[in-house]
Amino acid sequence: MTARTITYRDAVHEALREALRGDERVFLMGEDVGYYGGAYACSKGLIQEFGEERIRDAPLSESGFVGAGIGAALGGMRPIVEIMTVNFSLLALDQIVNNAATLRHMSGGQLSVPLVIRMATGAGRQLAAQHSHSLECWFAHVPGIKVVAPATIEDARGMLRTALADPDPVIIFEHATLYNEQGELPETDDYAMDIESARISRSGGDITLITYGGSLQKTMAAAEGLAKDGIDCEVIDLRSLRPIDDATIMASLAKTHRAVIVDEGWRSVGLAAEISARISEQAFFDLDGPVARVCSVEVPIPYPRHLETAATPQPDKIAAAAREVLRR
Repeated sequence: MTARTITYRDAVHEALREALRGDERVFLMGEDVGYYGGAYACSKGLIQEFGEERIRDAPLSESGFVGAGIGAALGGMRPIVEIMTVNFSLLALDQIVNNAATLRHMSGGQLSVPLVIRMATGAGRQLAAQHSHSLECWFAHVPGIKVVAPATIEDARGMLRTALADPDPVIIFEHATLYNEQGELPETDDYAMDIESARISRSGGDITLITYGGSLQKTMAAAEGLAKDGIDCEVIDLRSLRPIDDATIMASLAKTHRAVIVDEGWRSVGLAAEISARISEQAFFDLDGPVARVCSVEVPIPYPRHLETAATPQPDKIAAAAREVLRR
């Protein structure tokens, strides 16, 4: 199979364009998605191709345009709503949590909300606390929605297609540091990707490193560094945060017997804590030591580069945690 090199941004752009071309019910709505081309240039040129009816610039009212997306989905459309950054999604929590996630249940299955919400997340761009947090676990806490975090070019290209086919709301978190990253995309007639399963990104037998999104590359770098010292790491890219693929995690632990969870969210009451609890419940007797967590320091994400780096998971911190687990 042939492959081509593209950026994560281009992969998202291709996925959007394919969706708009393939289904006239699909439209894109959000702040600056039109003539500006999107805050991260993912929709550049789409308004010229598809027009203002299908590429809709929204006012600065997340609650308003997410609510409009929910209404359009109820009416039979397939809206893709882009929220500029996860921090701004808090302005639409009522619409997402109290409406989109609940309407199927509250209507006794009569209503369906086939809505896709895309948003940038994460630190690493010196945009300080109001634009840099990782709040994926807030949404993963809520029944009625699926939550995915494409960490690779292939997933960035393929997850949107599967999300649009889902009858219920799907939230796609794109780590903002990934947009410029390049990778190989296999040429295929069907780019659709599973949005409910984890992936083994690196096979190994000594310890399992579990992560997702923007932390995958850092975790892989830590694993490669540890390999030089003879430590063979298995790396799991969760990909889906709701549902979580317990089976893949537990199968890996049955082999390695040790785990480190890497999560750019905060440690307290976070996704890493949830996965650690699941491991304790389902694989306790497979463990040869306590599960370790590498998370962001419990402060608002700082603006200065050195403090932002110090506050978030980095390869050296991940490697140090893995070595400590292996010493126990």
